[in-house]
Amino acid sequence: MEQGKILIAEDEESLRWVLKKALEDEGYWVQTAATGEAAREYLGGIRFDVTLMDIKLPDVDGLTLLKETKEAGIDTAMILMTAQSTMRNAIEAMKNGAYDYVTKPFDLEEVLVLVRRALESRKLSRDFRELKEEVKKRFEPGVSMIGSSTAMQKIYKTIGQVVNSDATILIQGESGTGKELVAKTVHYNSPRWNKPFIAVHCAAVPRELIESELFGHEKGSFTGALERRIGKFELAEGGTLFLDEVGDIPLDVQTKLLRVLQDREFSRVGGKELLKADVRIMAATNLDLERAVKEKRFREDLYFRLKVIPIYLPPLRERRGDVPLLVGYFIEKINREMGTEISGVSPEALKLLEEHPWQGNVRELENILIRAAVLSPGPILFPSDFTLQSRQGESLTEVDNLSLEEIIRHKLEDYFERTKGVDVDNLYNLVVERVERPLIELTLRKTRGSQIKAAQILGINRNTLRKKITDLHIKLKKDDE
Repeated sequence: MEQGKILIAEDEESLRWVLKKALEDEGYWVQTAATGEAAREYLGGIRFDVTLMDIKLPDVDGLTLLKETKEAGIDTAMILMTAQSTMRNAIEAMKNGAYDYVTKPFDLEEVLVLVRRALESRKLSRDFRELKEEVKKRFEPGVSMIGSSTAMQKIYKTIGQVVNSDATILIQGESGTGKELVAKTVHYNSPRWNKPFIAVHCAAVPRELIESELFGHEKGSFTGALERRIGKFELAEGGTLFLDEVGDIPLDVQTKLLRVLQDREFSRVGGKELLKADVRIMAATNLDLERAVKEKRFREDLYFRLKVIPIYLPPLRERRGDVPLLVGYFIEKINREMGTEISGVSPEALKLLEEHPWQGNVRELENILIRAAVLSPGPILFPSDFTLQSRQGESLTEVDNLSLEEIIRHKLEDYFERTKGVDVDNLYNLVVERVERPLIELTLRKTRGSQIKAAQILGINRNTLRKKITDLHIKLKKDDE
């Protein structure tokens, strides 16, 4: 059974043969090369798990090939084989990414053990990478940070610059712009990615409980403290603590938070034990903190402690060019999560969405698309599928401004989209029937079932109306009869 692919690059034929046979006996698939050029060609075309590379080949030395494979991104565990006199080069090679080296003459079992370790190490690394990617797929929302506008590109650049540090970040922007999304993106791309991401929505916690929520409390520290409670700082140990709506934290708790940022230590409410705060702190707010500082509602020193790395998220109305990208992303997400089959939006609907002021920003856009997708009768979303609200609260849907002809045209476009590739030989009758039925039903309802009045309004003979009622299987209520 094949356990891995091995490349042997060795110019000495007898050693090459011995290594090949020993490795094949272990169940490995083995390829050999007598020159550096042959090894280079094999490495470029086959994915080898482990490469045994002689450091002195007749045409290209192993160190050069090692550097080439690393620069080309070729994923193979390189084990260098070297004579005692070139030990210094082998040690240098370790710094450049070699997995290990052996010196000639070597014991064959030593090589086999080294190959097994290299394969195990690769498997662990691969499993770790797969685990990390799976965690990112499940929890990292970075993929939903959609936008190609200049403002978003600047944010992406800032995130890339700060992910590997522990610098405190203050994210500011209106509600619904995605402040927590930015915090999660930083966390799940940082060295702390596999540790907890703990979010505290400060505005939702009662003011008298916020200190206990953050720092925990000891049993009996206040009325109702029946047992010790672990706070969010301890729960986020090694990871990230995200303080959403940090501007709502009371002044006395702000003082304790400032001490944590300065000293990286804290104690539970009612406790004396000092606990280390190994967390990265990110905060967010939609308030004007500078104004809050001037009004003495927020500590100035805490403000500057939080604002080490400021990130400003612009409202959606300031980056309207990102709306089509967001619409495409959300439609795909909605289809996946809710089982809908929306294939897109009409040009008129997209224009309507691009011009909307979006007071609720990206969150409002997603909710509007969810409602439209769930209630839409077909795969294409038209302006009539959206009910948008202006600042004053009036409906901005364009359905009332569309002519009957335009509405029918939209529905026909929808129909052709749904019946793509299907031959229809009675489309005229089908469309006429779809229009006639509601037309006659509504007219009868307006005339309280009077077929004489209905026939007059419709401009048709009463007998013709009766025939259509029968042919279209229109059910009459008792009053209509």
